[in-house]
Amino acid sequence: MKANLQQINAFLKHHQLALIGVSRDPKKFGSQMMKHLLERDFDVIPLHPEVTELQGKACVANIADLPDTVKALCLALPKDKTDAALKQALDKGIEQIWIQQFSDGPETPNLIKASKANVVTGRCIFMYTDPEGFHKFHERLNKMFGGYAS
Repeated sequence: MKANLQQINAFLKHHQLALIGVSRDPKKFGSQMMKHLLERDFDVIPLHPEVTELQGKACVANIADLPDTVKALCLALPKDKTDAALKQALDKGIEQIWIQQFSDGPETPNLIKASKANVVTGRCIFMYTDPEGFHKFHERLNKMFGGYAS
């Protein structure tokens, strides 16, 4: 199930967001996502259970420890970890969640259906946040061939 543009825009209104899936390795996807969002003036709070700082930002160890001011969360996790993190986010009351494209777990659709949250699925956050390089090319292809959210 792919999110529509209204869902995407509702999520992107939140310039403070948490990001789970950031690595110490700057070449990993979650780290690239964080760098991209920081460059676009998002206030990113990285979640990482083992380190206290990534890319100059203080880390939070887990979803339960996020400040109550955080209303949006990006999940850039392997499929087998997404559903547990989604459950934790929904239990915390986070109502704006972006599950990075191809990260949906087996229970993701049922969890979304049972919640009131706005959950963006099936989309790459790079394409909707002023992409450049390969992501700009990907955005153009999607717009040309009808894959871009409407």
